[in-house]
Amino acid sequence: MAAQSFDVVVIGSGPGGYVAAIRAAQLGQKVAIVERENLGGICLNWGCIPTKALLRSAEVFHLMHRAKEFGLSVTGASFDLEAVVARSRGVAKQLSGGISHLMKKNKITVFMGVATIPKAGIVSVKTDKGVEELTGKAIILATGARARELPGLEADGDLVWTYRHALQPKRMPKKLLVIGSGAIGIEFASFFNTLGADTTVVEVMDRVLPVEDAEISAFAKKAFVKQGMKILEKTTVKKLDRSAGKVVAHLEDANGTTTAEFDTVISAVGIVGNVEGLGLEALGVKIDRTHVVTDEFCRTGVAGLYAIGDIAGAPWLAHKASHEGVMVAELVAGGHPHPIKPGSIAGCTYCHPQVASVGMTEQKAKDAGFEIKVGRFPFNGNGKAIALGEAEGFIKTVFDAKTGELLGAHMIGAEVTELIQGYVIGRQLETTEEDLMNTVFPHPTLSEMMHESVLDAYGRALHM
Repeated sequence: MAAQSFDVVVIGSGPGGYVAAIRAAQLGQKVAIVERENLGGICLNWGCIPTKALLRSAEVFHLMHRAKEFGLSVTGASFDLEAVVARSRGVAKQLSGGISHLMKKNKITVFMGVATIPKAGIVSVKTDKGVEELTGKAIILATGARARELPGLEADGDLVWTYRHALQPKRMPKKLLVIGSGAIGIEFASFFNTLGADTTVVEVMDRVLPVEDAEISAFAKKAFVKQGMKILEKTTVKKLDRSAGKVVAHLEDANGTTTAEFDTVISAVGIVGNVEGLGLEALGVKIDRTHVVTDEFCRTGVAGLYAIGDIAGAPWLAHKASHEGVMVAELVAGGHPHPIKPGSIAGCTYCHPQVASVGMTEQKAKDAGFEIKVGRFPFNGNGKAIALGEAEGFIKTVFDAKTGELLGAHMIGAEVTELIQGYVIGRQLETTEEDLMNTVFPHPTLSEMMHESVLDAYGRALHM
C-alpha cells in the first residue's frame, strides 16, 4: 500500500497535538493526526476537564451545607456518586466530540491507531484495518504522559487507584489515603473529603503543594486541616499490605514507621512520559528520565522531529502543550515564533480553596539574587469576597525592587484560577508596578485584591 504524504504528522491528540494540528492546517499545511485512544487525549477525557466537573459537584454540595449562612434552607442534602460521575463523563464526551468536529472543519486526516516512527520522516500506524504508512516533512510528538507507579504502590483498580480509577470510582471511599499532594493528589483529596471521606494526604516533601510559594502552602494546609483532612508532610509510604477490602499503609517519617488502615488509596506521585514503543532511541532521540530532550523551540535534534507537551517535560500543563503546539506549527510553516518562557506559564489547582500562581516564588526570587518588594492582600478586606461568603484567602505579589518588574504572583481563595490571567498578561507585556497601580480595577470585584496587593508591595494599600 502506497504511503500517504503530509506536510505535518502529529502523534497524539491531546491539547498539544490537536492544537498543533489545527494551527498547522490554518497555515495551509496538509495535516494528519494519529490517536490510539480518545480524541482530546488525557486532558479532555481523563484529566483537566472531567476532574473540574467532579469538583464542581463537590463545590455545589459544600454550598448546600452552607445554605443557612445565605438565608436559605436545604434539608436532606445528599449525593449520588454514580450521577456525579455520569455528569463528569458526559462533559468529557461532549468536548471529545467537539475535537472530532474541529478536525473535520480544518480538513485534518485522523488515523485511530498506534504510531511508530521506523525512520525519520515516516510514521507507521497500526489501525483496526491494518497498517497505514504516512510520510511527513515534520513529525510532532505529542504522546503525553501517564501516572508514575512506584514499586509496591502499583494501582490495582480495586484498593489502590490512579487518577483514572478515581475519575470513575466503583465506590465512595470511607477511609482514603492520597499519596502525593501536587495538583492531582490534592484535587482528588478535596473532592472525596468534601463528599465525606475520612481523608489523609501524605507528602514526601516538607509541605503540601510543594511547587507553590511557602506562604500559600501553609495557608492551604490550614484550610485542608480545618476541612477535616489529615496532612502528613515529610512522610513516605514504604509499602502497602493489601487484603480483602482493606490496605495497611506503612508510613515513615523522622520519628520512624507507623501503620494505618484504609479502604482506598489514590497514588498521585507524578507522571512519566509516553516515550516507549515509538522507535525514538533508534532514531537518536535523547531521552532523560522518560522525557524527550528538546531545545527552546521543541526540536529534538533529529531533523523534522519535534516534541511538545508532557512528553517534553515540565511544567506538565495543558496550556503549555497547546502553546508549544502553536509555536511548532508556525516554525514548520516558515514563521518566526517566540520561544515559550516557562516563568510566564501559570499553574492552577482546583482544590478548595483554589490555588493559582505565575512566575517566581518569594524564595526563588531571593535565591536568584533579586532585591524584592512583596505585597499581600487578604480576601477578608474585599467587599465582593465578603458578599460571596468567600472571605478566606490572599493574593501575594513579588516585585524586583530595582526595576518594578513583576517577578511572581501567588493566590489562594475563591476563583483565583480565573484571576491569575491578569498577572500573566502583565508579565507578558513586561508591566511594572506603576502600570498595575495606574490600572483602574472594577468595583466590586475580586480583582481589586490584585490591585491592592501591588499597592501593598509599595506601602500604599488602601483597604488594609
